[in-house]
Amino acid sequence: MSSRRSAGVAGILAALTGVLALSLLPESSALAQAAMPAIAVKTGAGGAQTYSLTFQVLILMTALTMLPAILLSMTAFTRIIIVLSILRQALGMAQTPPNQVLTGLALFLTFFVMSSVITQSFDTGIKPYLDGKLSGEIAIDNTLKPLKGFMLAQTRETDLALFSKLSGKGSFRSAEDVPLSVLMPTFLTSELKTAFQIGFMVFIPFLVIDLVVASVLMSMGMMMLSPMLVSLPFKIMLFVLVDGWTLLMGTLASSFHL
Repeated sequence: MSSRRSAGVAGILAALTGVLALSLLPESSALAQAAMPAIAVKTGAGGAQTYSLTFQVLILMTALTMLPAILLSMTAFTRIIIVLSILRQALGMAQTPPNQVLTGLALFLTFFVMSSVITQSFDTGIKPYLDGKLSGEIAIDNTLKPLKGFMLAQTRETDLALFSKLSGKGSFRSAEDVPLSVLMPTFLTSELKTAFQIGFMVFIPFLVIDLVVASVLMSMGMMMLSPMLVSLPFKIMLFVLVDGWTLLMGTLASSFHL
């Protein structure tokens, strides 16, 4: 078990990009050996050599550019980054923590939540394909199956019914029959709703502090003093005293009910 976890970020990124890369690579090891090399070397008449990338490498590099879209539309990243952004707004600090810190925190928490799903996708789809045990089409299905299971577990039935109706395909007999073209917008819509629900619960305690401070300042006749300036240290103190980061990270991780 520890050896699988040691794969880390590199293995997770490889598994995500493999979803697209598998469909572009040869369907068997024999075809892979017969394919053109990654870099083609041509020798001119004067002995000068020129180098050029093959079409397969170009397609693979194009697939890598779609990694951010895969991260946003098929993982837990969207819910986590929205909740963290709402927390920063509730605290009243527009630039603290900075965007880079929030993005990094959301990214690695996403890796933590998705580690079992990505490991399963890699073990059942990409690794057997690289070992020459599966064809490309079967490997793609095996790679996508755990990801689709994760997305369906976070999807509301009402959202799925809506996008199924909009797509004109009607209802589906089983979860395996739901195509990605329907599942991805459904998953994103459900994630947005869940993120705002969690963000609402996070916002309430800080809103109460703002109301109390504003009422006290108004009763004291201090109209020129900004309530946000006075309430900020109290909100930070409350968040630190209740160990807010640990509570929030634990709540976000457990909200995916894997």
